[in-house]
Amino acid sequence: MMPSLPRASVPSLRTRLGAGIGQGWRSLRPSLLALLPILLLGIAAAFALSAWRDARTNAAIAALEAGRDIAVPPDAPDALLVARTKFLAFRDRLNETEPLLETLDSRRSAEAAARARYILANARIREAFRLIERSELDKAGPQVTLARQDYRRALQARPDFWDAKFNFDVASRLIRDFPEFDRKSGDELKAEPKQIWTDIPGQPRGGP
Repeated sequence: MMPSLPRASVPSLRTRLGAGIGQGWRSLRPSLLALLPILLLGIAAAFALSAWRDARTNAAIAALEAGRDIAVPPDAPDALLVARTKFLAFRDRLNETEPLLETLDSRRSAEAAARARYILANARIREAFRLIERSELDKAGPQVTLARQDYRRALQARPDFWDAKFNFDVASRLIRDFPEFDRKSGDELKAEPKQIWTDIPGQPRGGP
């Protein structure tokens, strides 16, 4: 019968595993230390690029708000697309807003899409009031109908949008108070613009 070896002479699995890890770390350490500055440089560059993009976006938004006609690419950030929508809406260039709205809808950007729809709807309501004051009800009707649709879509994207809800009710009231908006033909009826707001409790906070 062979004598058994002393327990201390047989390295344990934990000891061998620890030795292997230590040896692997010693061999990898120089490479990792060499890569660390490159990794840190890459992170710093990413932060710098993000800051530059944010600064450029903010500058473009400020330019649009100042009245400069800044071209906005389709891949622009949501906030810039909304600012461009506002710029166009306030200049009655409503047809040019459709591609911007489609982009926001395709991104499923609920907050930005709701804001853009609200801006567009307000522009339509403003135009409707101008037409009503001139008794051009045949032209005002479609604007009110489209505004109501845009307010509804804004609320679908953001149900808690109180200003859109209030103005949606205003547009609905206009359609109810002016049934001639729904007429396809017939004599033009004169409106009484001063009576439009009679039954409406206060002005909309984000009014048209």
